[in-house]
Amino acid sequence: MLAENTPKQAVFKAAKAIWRSFPILLGAMLLVSLANTLIPKATYSYLFFKNAILDSFIGSAIGSVLAGNPITSYVIGGELLTQGISLTAVTAFVVAWVTVGIVQLPAESILLGKRFAITRNIAAFLFSIIVAIITTAIMGII
Repeated sequence: MLAENTPKQAVFKAAKAIWRSFPILLGAMLLVSLANTLIPKATYSYLFFKNAILDSFIGSAIGSVLAGNPITSYVIGGELLTQGISLTAVTAFVVAWVTVGIVQLPAESILLGKRFAITRNIAAFLFSIIVAIITTAIMGII
């Protein structure tokens, strides 16, 4: 029989999880602050062109190379939106950041097979573009 968690145990587990994620969030916020300080705001206008397809492609490409975890992607994505980057580009970046792993590709190839790893990463890259465009279209309707 499985032991049931009491509310006290649940609160303790949740607090422990928050405590473990705190260094990740702090690191992401510091990294974003550093990037905001070092990268001039005009640089973003050179990278993104206010074109949904091109911006989603660029966002996906950057997210694919700079892979990370979902918690930090939300912080970075929010900061990119405040810098004036389009929702399409940010959405593509966040989806690719989490699903595409160029950095992890060698390890994934060894563990799961080269063909599978490459196919999965290409599919994730393409779907990050599609998801970004669909998400922006839905947000435009709402």
